[in-house]
Amino acid sequence: MHTFEFIRPADPAAAVATAAQAKTAQQGADVRFVAGGTTLIDLMKLNVETPARVIDINRLPLDKVEGTPDGGLKIGATVRNSDLAHHPTVQRDYAVLSQSLLAGASAQLRNMATTGGNLLQRTRCMYFRDIAMPCNKREPGTGCPAITGSNRTLAVLGTSEHCIATNPSDMCVAMAALEATIHVQGSKGSRAIPFGDFYLLPGSTPNRETVLEPGDLVTHVTLPPPVAGSKQVYLKLRDRASYEFALASAAVVITIAGGNVTRARIALGGVGTKPWRSHEAEASLAGQPADAANFRKAAEAAMRDAKPQSENGFKIELAKRCLAHALQLAATS
Repeated sequence: MHTFEFIRPADPAAAVATAAQAKTAQQGADVRFVAGGTTLIDLMKLNVETPARVIDINRLPLDKVEGTPDGGLKIGATVRNSDLAHHPTVQRDYAVLSQSLLAGASAQLRNMATTGGNLLQRTRCMYFRDIAMPCNKREPGTGCPAITGSNRTLAVLGTSEHCIATNPSDMCVAMAALEATIHVQGSKGSRAIPFGDFYLLPGSTPNRETVLEPGDLVTHVTLPPPVAGSKQVYLKLRDRASYEFALASAAVVITIAGGNVTRARIALGGVGTKPWRSHEAEASLAGQPADAANFRKAAEAAMRDAKPQSENGFKIELAKRCLAHALQLAATS
């Protein structure tokens, strides 16, 4: 691993000022924030990321989970995944988030990984993580060998001719369904970014994954007040029972009254280039009876625009079954 300067700022403003000296906040940034390090350090060992300066934010006051005045929840960027998953308020009011966190990685990694780090988790595409291979996400313009190569685990939604890499996060799928807001402190001040606006599709610039600019520090995430009577489920399908990324996953938050779905928020994981909110599935369910036929219709709607590659066509049917079953589990919970 290359050499770098390790910095421990005294406050968020100092961290932001140092990071703002970088040319980018995207792939290849020469200044990076680190908390748990469960993604960044791996990528530095592989020379995928080679920052000149690494800013340790663990001493910053960003490690609290607390209520908001409107009845929602504020989650600090350095809150550990395990602490968040087992937090009583999360378990009671945002069960889909707790379930998604516990479905991710291993107990040891959850004890280290943070909320902010999870939001910025990088793809596990083998071509991105191997510097001997071309990769448009790592080196724009070099090509995407995954399209004609090994793509069994890669995306079928939101892809482009330049990139089909999958977003690997479980937590972010639940955050999408919960309509979270990401709060950022940067050199131009603070701003609140709706979860759906935070991630970018690869298009012709797959190296740019989020709307973050140099100096931007994710400080916390807020969740809106829980919806009374909502039923929540996170279902993850994978090759093995633990320490494995999703082939397909679904986060559902639905409300049922009189046998009909009155509100639905649905997101998919393992199949998209970003955490995939499915407005199509939600619209399909609105006002419809909460039954297997309508759950399947919603799943069909969610995957209507899927574009399979040579090895991952099975994901389309797998994701449909995953979503339909998650909806069934929620409806009968």
